[in-house]
Amino acid sequence: MAESNGLLNRHTGNCIRGSNPRLSAILRSNFPQSSRLVTFPIFNPPAVNFRQLRYRNERKNLKMAIKSIKLEVGTVFQKESGGTYYYRYQVNGKRQVLSLKTKNANQAIDAAKKMIPIIKGTTADIIAAHVQNARGMLQEEKNLPLCAAWAIYEKSPERATPATVSEALAYQSTFHEFVDWTGKPSSNLRDISVSTAENFSRHMKTLKISVSTHNRKIKRIRKVFHVLREYWDGANPFQTATLLRKEREEHEQDIHRLAFSREQEQQLREVLDDDRYKVMHKPEIRVIYYLGMFTGQRMKDCVLLRWNKIDFDRRRIWVKQFKTGKEVTIPLAPQLKSALEGALAWRGDHSDYVCPNVALRYNQVNSVGKNVGNNLVNIDVLRVIRWIGLEPSIKSPGREKRVTVYGFHSLRHSFASYCAAAGVPPATVQSILGADSDIIRKYYTHVGDEEQQRAIAAVFGQTDGKSPQQRINEALEIIRNAPQPGEVLESIRAVLED
Repeated sequence: MAESNGLLNRHTGNCIRGSNPRLSAILRSNFPQSSRLVTFPIFNPPAVNFRQLRYRNERKNLKMAIKSIKLEVGTVFQKESGGTYYYRYQVNGKRQVLSLKTKNANQAIDAAKKMIPIIKGTTADIIAAHVQNARGMLQEEKNLPLCAAWAIYEKSPERATPATVSEALAYQSTFHEFVDWTGKPSSNLRDISVSTAENFSRHMKTLKISVSTHNRKIKRIRKVFHVLREYWDGANPFQTATLLRKEREEHEQDIHRLAFSREQEQQLREVLDDDRYKVMHKPEIRVIYYLGMFTGQRMKDCVLLRWNKIDFDRRRIWVKQFKTGKEVTIPLAPQLKSALEGALAWRGDHSDYVCPNVALRYNQVNSVGKNVGNNLVNIDVLRVIRWIGLEPSIKSPGREKRVTVYGFHSLRHSFASYCAAAGVPPATVQSILGADSDIIRKYYTHVGDEEQQRAIAAVFGQTDGKSPQQRINEALEIIRNAPQPGEVLESIRAVLED
């Protein structure tokens, strides 16, 4: 008893007396010789980690969000919330998992229930019959030869719907290029791995095509595989980001579209007025150039402009851009108004196009519906540029095709550069050019060059430079102090003070 009392005393030495009267009474009745034994051991709960508790609750909620549905045989479940449903069951003591290829719970349950007779088969013959039938179904659903893939893709409602026939044909030619590269057109779509896609990407890098062309081809094939995802398992082999090339790969070349200077635009107008230079439908080509110079619109918008989009009384043009679908309104510059008034001479009832012959040529298509007229008109436009001594394209290292540096689009660059130099707000230019616009960002980065140069000069002590306003003030002071300012000086003073 002494030993028991000592043991109990050691275990109750830190107790609080009277914390549980009922327990104290029980202890007194069993150990009457120990008068001190009137308490019980204190229970000290561990400190609560609320962050860990919140994390556990979140995990619990996530697991609850992932649906798990118990069936007569097996379980239908999702690996992640909102993901694909799987069917888990056991055959001969071995766990099996089958993808049901749907994110709809009802469809998943129906598909799993169809598998239950197979799993519950009582004889080897019944199981074999069910499995053979299932394999036949799977074979029909999953195996798709590469040579037949495009025909299935074309019928899918999920297929890409490009704005032009040319881009639609590019999808087809790119996929066929990949199939031809594999050398195994009869192999199945599900046989294509990430390694295959990486090898094809490396192959394209040897073809001397631009980064943008390379990436467009990868994305087209990626789209085809995505649409045909029921015919392969796992991840899309063309989804890997490393298949795409980086734009910085071409930074060393530093070849980009150039703007015309004011002198070059004047030369363009002169050769278009010179009868010694010949090009098909030259009067209409001249009007199209004037539209590009004084509106900044793309070639297609200028070529296909209609008379009902021009208001001479209000001196405005309305253009709904083919590329962006945005409608912009532009004031008529005097030079453009004069050119359009001259074009009224050939306006007729047979066409509403401002430049009917060039528009008819531009809209030409081949036997498969692809536009070929745009290239014909572009050739005529580039011919005019060559007349003033400029070469529209140059050879670029690592490229098979030449890179365009001067073209009709250069007029759009010129428009933005003139507006930037004149201090026109970017939002105003954007409302005319139609918004995209890397062009605006390109030229408006130069607006603050003078101020930046002055700031750098101030850093190393050159602060004696005069600002434009200081020069204007000095010129005004000279004019005011002139003994007999003439009419010319008064006119200059009025301009400077305005």
